[in-house]
Amino acid sequence: DRSRNEFAAEIGARLAFSAIRNNDRVGLMLVTEDTELYLPPRKGRRHVLRLIRELLAFERKHRGTDLRRALETVMRVLPRRAVVFLISDMLDSDYSQALNVAARRHDLIALRPLDWRELRMPDAGILNFEDIESGHLCSFNSGSKRMRRRFTLESGGLRLQAENLCRRAGVDLVDLYNGEDVVKPLMQLFRMREKRR
Repeated sequence: DRSRNEFAAEIGARLAFSAIRNNDRVGLMLVTEDTELYLPPRKGRRHVLRLIRELLAFERKHRGTDLRRALETVMRVLPRRAVVFLISDMLDSDYSQALNVAARRHDLIALRPLDWRELRMPDAGILNFEDIESGHLCSFNSGSKRMRRRFTLESGGLRLQAENLCRRAGVDLVDLYNGEDVVKPLMQLFRMREKRR
């Protein structure tokens, strides 16, 4: 029953705790259509606890998402090569060039929080949706097989588009599903990356 934001916060918190266990510096940037918070990378338990507090208490000031601006900001505030985790649903456009540049400068890893309910529409009659970014309201007849198929094709196409952008940029992309263990897919990613070295 967690929202995508709560799920993304859990992913970020797990990565932060992992970083302090390895004595690595860790920072945080929360971005909508603007950079809403930036905590520069530091070491230490107090810093990580503050970072997690900010993740959990975050309330966005803006509704939209601008991945291009987020990636450009990362490149500006991190002059030296770093491991950068981009935790996003990747539902944006016009960020391909920034993704390519950021992936050349940094070790960029995309973690995509997903929910099975967004991928497979249940047969539940008329459903009302609000786009969290635009505020746009719409109704959807999930009782129609044709509409469910169309939903599945369109949502799959959007996911595939992001996967292709990441593949071309050389960015590892891992899907993490709300309600499922996130540790196992992350460990598989790190083992795969270790083998490539």
